[in-house]
Amino acid sequence: MDFGPYLLLASLEGAVAAAVLALTAVGLSLVFGVMRVVNVAHGEFFMLGAVTAWWIGDQVGGAPVWGFVTALVVAPLFVGAVAALVDRLVLSRLNYDPEATIVATIGILYILQQTALMSYGPEARPVEAPFSHRIYFPWFGYSTYKFFVVGAAAIVLGGIWLLMTRTRIGLLLRASQMDSEMARAFGVNVGRVYALTFGLGAGLAAMAAVLVAPIQQAHYLMGGDPLLLSFIVVIIGGLGSIPGTVVAAVLIGMSDGIISIFFDPTLAKILATLLVAFVLVFRPQGLFGKRAA
Repeated sequence: MDFGPYLLLASLEGAVAAAVLALTAVGLSLVFGVMRVVNVAHGEFFMLGAVTAWWIGDQVGGAPVWGFVTALVVAPLFVGAVAALVDRLVLSRLNYDPEATIVATIGILYILQQTALMSYGPEARPVEAPFSHRIYFPWFGYSTYKFFVVGAAAIVLGGIWLLMTRTRIGLLLRASQMDSEMARAFGVNVGRVYALTFGLGAGLAAMAAVLVAPIQQAHYLMGGDPLLLSFIVVIIGGLGSIPGTVVAAVLIGMSDGIISIFFDPTLAKILATLLVAFVLVFRPQGLFGKRAA
């Protein structure tokens, strides 16, 4: 294959990686932006979404599309409910202390991972795509499901933007983000807002996992890479900045997809880490973050 078609194929793969990464990283950014909690267990909520998608697909009979659609609705709700419960039982009891919540989420990471290992097993298991049509370019054929992943991620991210900017829930989230004590003084139940935020962040990670599971398979150790890349994206985009997170996700996702095809996936991770170091040295607040007063 010539360079041009090869670059087109790499760009398409990069767009899929960017879409999934944007969904996952926006969930992490939302939690940090509103709650100031560094959620080290975010990758395990991603894994839990993929494992749940496999289980639902295995239980629902008929055409693969029914199992996939059910998983796309149920898995984010289930994982979001688990995360909200974790917030109420663990994080709220620590008063959202930054250092204590880091240690707590590390513990939650291992609990979720080992629970998945004991109940799901160590094998990687395939999740069947809802459809398997292909679009044929002059040089190669490409899965229409991957185009669906990009489109679905864009729609969900647009919905999150509308939620944050056009709804009462978004107003409560932004008020709690700006000054939680002042929000309490005006009658906002900040505890519920935090539980909703933690659940929403985990639900977005789970939705990303359901979308990517038919491409990557579900495995109990699959949460590591999404967690690392999400932290890289959030740091580059600016801590708590959702627009910055989306831009950084497109940048990192596209470069990860292209470099992985032309060279090596490890090289893509190394370059992304170097980019984080570069940003921390020359613009520590991130590309879209605001410098602390």
